[in-house]
Amino acid sequence: MRLSVKNIYRLGIKELRSLYRDPVMLFMILWAFSASIYIAGTSISHDLHNASIAIVDEDQSPLSLRIRSAFLPPYFKQPDIIAFQDIDEGMDLDKYSFVLVIPEEFEADVLRGRQPTLQVNLDATAVMIAGIGSGYIQNIVNDEISRFISNGPSTSQSPVDMRLRYAFNPNLSSKWFTSIMEVISNITMFVILLTGAALIREREHGTIEHLLVMPVTPIEIMLSKVWANGLVILTATAFCLWVMIEGVLQVPIAGSVPLFLLGTLLYLFFASALGIFLGTTARSMPQFGLLFIITILPMNLLSGGQTPLESQPDWLQHIMWFVPSTHFVSFAQAILYRGAGLDIVWPNFMAVSVVGLSLLTLSALAFRRSIAA
Repeated sequence: MRLSVKNIYRLGIKELRSLYRDPVMLFMILWAFSASIYIAGTSISHDLHNASIAIVDEDQSPLSLRIRSAFLPPYFKQPDIIAFQDIDEGMDLDKYSFVLVIPEEFEADVLRGRQPTLQVNLDATAVMIAGIGSGYIQNIVNDEISRFISNGPSTSQSPVDMRLRYAFNPNLSSKWFTSIMEVISNITMFVILLTGAALIREREHGTIEHLLVMPVTPIEIMLSKVWANGLVILTATAFCLWVMIEGVLQVPIAGSVPLFLLGTLLYLFFASALGIFLGTTARSMPQFGLLFIITILPMNLLSGGQTPLESQPDWLQHIMWFVPSTHFVSFAQAILYRGAGLDIVWPNFMAVSVVGLSLLTLSALAFRRSIAA
């Protein structure tokens, strides 16, 4: 089978012109790689920030006053001092996310060497904040008790002196993680959406029949959609990394952006082939939308971008290693966060290329059968 590069090029230009005349899709692409990235990086936070807390101080001792004064911005708001009977009302009205109860004789029990119990009430409707905040509260209380007992800097009786060094994100800024993961998720979503929707749109408008009477082959039609839509997403990705991520959000990129774009180019063959396969299988835009939802959600949730791959069941991990989006997330994090080079990420590049070309071949066969029918 002979392929005409000129035909593929001209059909791709037709795709670009068709996209240019679709203001809704253009707006979605611009939004996804600009404002959406900014919102994800600034509004979605895994850090504790201005959490509301109340304290029931039944001891009124110097130690309890010291603990009360340790809850400071930006992690916590100024604590409210309330009575024990006001706990339920305050949490029911969503006034407090945390309520710390310091019992009577707390300082005396500490000085006697006992282990008094502090009660921390959490609003678990905000699961992430509750989990992070409980750790903050525990560390603050333990540190203040240690300082009070030693009357100086905190000392540890543990035989091991553990010193933590945070690599790749020293300040634990969630903006570094959420913004780049949003870019990776949008790449997968929009490549599949653009290629599949373009195929459905041509079938619904009847232009696919016009193409068939021309001296072009189905594989040329398919490859034109791959390179045209892939070029749009690749350009948007480069703009997003250099302008939005590094420029606006001030997120440092440790590795080579061109190397990441090279890996993205390989991944685009898989995502485009998947979009064409879904567009060939679906007979209308609503059907394509349903197939798109049940495909993109598992890929984004299970590929390691939202939750670590190691936290999933073993059998699911083995399945996801055959999905190129898992390797895409893996080498994207390695390059952009840890500064990895080609000598480290080439196995991921190879896996994405092999599965992508295989799916591209399968999509081409399905597309030819659909055209023949």
